[in-house]
Amino acid sequence: MGIRLGYQMPNFSYGAPVSDLFPTVIRQTRDAEAAGFDTAFVMDHFYQLPGLGSPDEPMLEAYTALGGLATATSSIQLSTLVTGNTYRNPTLLAKAVSTLDVVSGGRAVLGIGAGWFELEHRQLGFEFGTFTDRFERLDEALQIIKPMLRGDRPTFSGTWYRTETAMNEPRIRNDLPIMLGGGGEKKTFALAARDADHLNIICQPSELPRKLDALAQRCQEAGRDRSSLETSFLAFVMIDEDGDKARDQVTTYLRGIGVDPDTLSDEERAAATGRVFAGDPDDVAADLKTRVLDAGVDGLVINLPVSGHQEGAVELAGRTLSKLVSA
Repeated sequence: MGIRLGYQMPNFSYGAPVSDLFPTVIRQTRDAEAAGFDTAFVMDHFYQLPGLGSPDEPMLEAYTALGGLATATSSIQLSTLVTGNTYRNPTLLAKAVSTLDVVSGGRAVLGIGAGWFELEHRQLGFEFGTFTDRFERLDEALQIIKPMLRGDRPTFSGTWYRTETAMNEPRIRNDLPIMLGGGGEKKTFALAARDADHLNIICQPSELPRKLDALAQRCQEAGRDRSSLETSFLAFVMIDEDGDKARDQVTTYLRGIGVDPDTLSDEERAAATGRVFAGDPDDVAADLKTRVLDAGVDGLVINLPVSGHQEGAVELAGRTLSKLVSA
């Protein structure tokens, strides 16, 4: 199964006791499964991200959480958007995602990226390095992880990692999908063209035509048919049957990340909300179709940063957008 409509949970700040936190995550994922989403995502971070909240807000470890969700669901795919390569040795990551695949009955997707949140690395003791270092590490990691997921036993000696006939048992299949996430037209897109089944493109919607042209070029350079690499776009959605309530959520979202919307210039507001799609169901669907899908992207991954934990929000989004991606 591909990724045409994904639901990402970008936060665990639900204003409830910790004992209610994971039941709320389970409910969202089950609602997504019932509402037509094909994949559920959590972030792979240890602190909340700037742009979503303060670092000390709740953040679950991704693969432990996904293992819990695997036993609470039956058909929805499970993944990270995306795993930070710098946090785990590649052989450990191959083992973790293969175990998730076994536990879920073949529903895991490996989402992976180079890693970028320096505060986590510094405070928790993960080596951060330079931008170039992180992409060299990702390049090497994929040369280990991909064969391990396919049932091979790679021997590898690189600058960052080494393996010796690395085994990975058990596996439920040899074609566990690999998804890269990012917007880098040279490094990320080249690695996606070489190794990925899916690319989640992180950018402003207005940049999508250029990004897709660059991706086509990287595929050509890799000798790959561009149509064999699926794409999606991550959108921040504020949706309500009452469009005014949805647009009020944009203000709530901005204030929640420490931005005073009343002081923003038009240009600053456009930059802060470029990936936000807000309004009633018809508004949101039309906006996503025009600004994202019509640009040539195959699928959507959405989050509901203000309302996702509220009853009915995921169901409304799924009911609205499943028609859009199946049309």
